[in-house]
Amino acid sequence: MSETPSNLQIHADRLWAAILETAQFGATPKGGVRRLTLSVEDKAVRDWFRAACEAAGCTVAVDALGNMFALRPGRDPSKAPIGLGSHLDTQPTGGKFDGILGTLAALEVLRTLNDAGIETDAPLCVANWTNEEGSRFAPAMMGSAAYVGDFTVDDIRARKDAEGVSVAQALDAIGYAGSAPVGSQPFGAFVELHIEQGPILEAEGKTIGVVEHGQGIVWYDGRITGFESHAGSTPMPLRRDALATFSEIVLTVERLARELGPDAVGTVGEVAIANPSRNVIPGEVAFTCEFRSPHGETLKALEEGFAAAVQEVAGRRKGVEIAIETVWRKDPTHFDPKIIAAVREAATTLGYSNRPMVSGAGHDAFNLATKMPVAMIFVPCKDGLSHNELEDATPADCAAGANVLLHTVLALAGVAKPA
Repeated sequence: MSETPSNLQIHADRLWAAILETAQFGATPKGGVRRLTLSVEDKAVRDWFRAACEAAGCTVAVDALGNMFALRPGRDPSKAPIGLGSHLDTQPTGGKFDGILGTLAALEVLRTLNDAGIETDAPLCVANWTNEEGSRFAPAMMGSAAYVGDFTVDDIRARKDAEGVSVAQALDAIGYAGSAPVGSQPFGAFVELHIEQGPILEAEGKTIGVVEHGQGIVWYDGRITGFESHAGSTPMPLRRDALATFSEIVLTVERLARELGPDAVGTVGEVAIANPSRNVIPGEVAFTCEFRSPHGETLKALEEGFAAAVQEVAGRRKGVEIAIETVWRKDPTHFDPKIIAAVREAATTLGYSNRPMVSGAGHDAFNLATKMPVAMIFVPCKDGLSHNELEDATPADCAAGANVLLHTVLALAGVAKPA
């Protein structure tokens, strides 16, 4: 096996150009991206990605849930490919980097190897996972979750968005219900590059985050059913106010996360009043909420505390029903020590300042880690901001992350001897 040149670098300007080019698919006036999964904008970026991967000499397969896999052959086809990549969908008011950097940097790794005439021993496979964000369909990280068997394909295909459109219908609408069986693409390992989505790297002046583990997550859908009645003529003791009940749930989520902190967070992210009117007491409220913690015992305590609090509120507020459904749960994730070491060594060898990290956000890598060796690489984002149109990262930091990805993948895949 020949040595990889230690000074091998990705083409930074080409990576940055790809980020700016793909940001036009679903571009927003504030400089962000609205590219909901399986939308027409998602189809456009998927078509771009497929064409770019094929131009780089890859064969592209699409599975039944729209997960995309661009395979670059290696010298030894009997070896399972080393996977790299992330996702291309965004939040409704998303940015140009969340997930996108990891997918485009993976493409840039292949382009760089082509330019240098380097053949890896094991094949390489760039993945674009479907519905990582979970903003249109639940659960988040849907494509990778089905890939590892956490959900059946039929279950995922039946999930519907707020407009009643199913995943199956959305896949058919954009032509990305592929023929490959879900889970059929093998990987020997997987490395995902991502912006941090938090403030730590920027605050400490570090370039690379070596991600060692990730938070556990639990998502809920909730519905509170009271009774609509006139706001002026219904006495306070006789009201069955769904919104007032909801306010107690919101404060409960905040209280539990504060009490069980500092390694705990809780959020109510969506709420909708059925048939709202200024002078009608709300009779039905639908909402979503979540808890996260890197510690399994803390996540369990959050769940138990929430269940007990909901039961207490429901018992006290007569005539109001509270229904809570757990729609997704993921235990804290611990990444593979050998790949963590490979990321750290690549960053150090390349001269980038780095530190160990915990991921506060969920990623496809969390799901994949249940089936294969996995690790993640973080780079800073301005002010730690993400899931926002103002999300930003520097060209230099994006290039640094891509270079660490390149050398980590080469360490895992090996470099074939010259013919």
